[in-house]
Amino acid sequence: MYPKIRINCQKLLHNASKVLDLCRQNGINETFLVVKVLAGNHEIVRKLANLNFTYLADSRWQNLAEFIDIPKKKALLRLPMAAEIDEVVRYADLSLNSELDTIRLLNEAAKNQGKIHEILVMFDLGDLREGIYYTDDYLPLFSEIQKLKHIRLKGIGTNLTCYGGLIPNREILSRLVKIKEKIESFVNTKLEIISGGNSSSFHLFGKNEIPKEINSLRFGEIVFMGKETAYGKILPGLSADIFTLEAQIIEIQTKPSYPQGEIGMNSFGEKPKIVDEGMMVRGIAAIGKQDVILENLTPLDPKIKIIGGSSDHLLLNLADSTYKLNDIVRFGMNYPGLLHLMNSRYVNKTVD
Repeated sequence: MYPKIRINCQKLLHNASKVLDLCRQNGINETFLVVKVLAGNHEIVRKLANLNFTYLADSRWQNLAEFIDIPKKKALLRLPMAAEIDEVVRYADLSLNSELDTIRLLNEAAKNQGKIHEILVMFDLGDLREGIYYTDDYLPLFSEIQKLKHIRLKGIGTNLTCYGGLIPNREILSRLVKIKEKIESFVNTKLEIISGGNSSSFHLFGKNEIPKEINSLRFGEIVFMGKETAYGKILPGLSADIFTLEAQIIEIQTKPSYPQGEIGMNSFGEKPKIVDEGMMVRGIAAIGKQDVILENLTPLDPKIKIIGGSSDHLLLNLADSTYKLNDIVRFGMNYPGLLHLMNSRYVNKTVD
């Protein structure tokens, strides 16, 4: 059935193994494989779980619940909501946190479930997403955490590049090291995990730029797309073509390329910017904005061009090609495109 995502599992497992090797070579021993882009796909995650990473990580507890039978420690990446505290403790061994009130709720839920829940306390080193700002007075928080009998402080972490685009370097990561040293002195306990970011930190490998105290990363895109996310470079030895979108052509007509009349808003409330290219052989593929932001797709055939689309239709310029009705067109995609496509129940997933 179409549309579908074809997933080359052999290449995916190769990438994951290669990335784990790179981590070990660079002193990163506490590894979080972020699988949120797989949208709870049990078949693929079970295969990945055979590899030697530390935590299976996702931003949705619902996906972690799908993996409850997989014998791997699980981590929730998004800061927990009060409305989901019981589920977080039930399905995640560890969660990322920055608010004392939330940590106290986790402690109570863990007590009720007879568990000890692990946490990483997140620090904002300047990217301005989640975490305690690194110049704030954070030691009183750790004094309170010590009082909670069903919470285990596993370590600290930071997130970089996801919002503010802040690129990790030695100077920025050293901020986290200084925080680690102050906390360890204050609580008189060694922190097990110092998590220095995500796939954007891989550009530092082999450059002696990562402080030796950083022993953990949380990564997904580098495994699934083969590239680090600071500068978007494909790492040597990694595959960038693991996922392919296939869509079927449902119409081919020769039409004007410019609307015939006054132009107003389209179905998404936008005034379209359309170039008049004269008469055009136009194709429609059966996929649309309901499934993916069209700008996140790239035709694998250089002879075709994406013109635009609507909720359910992808418009293509087929003028230089030989496609026929019902033929299949294939696309690559970036990480946001893959995230949307994998989460669309209208897109079939095929594991090769």
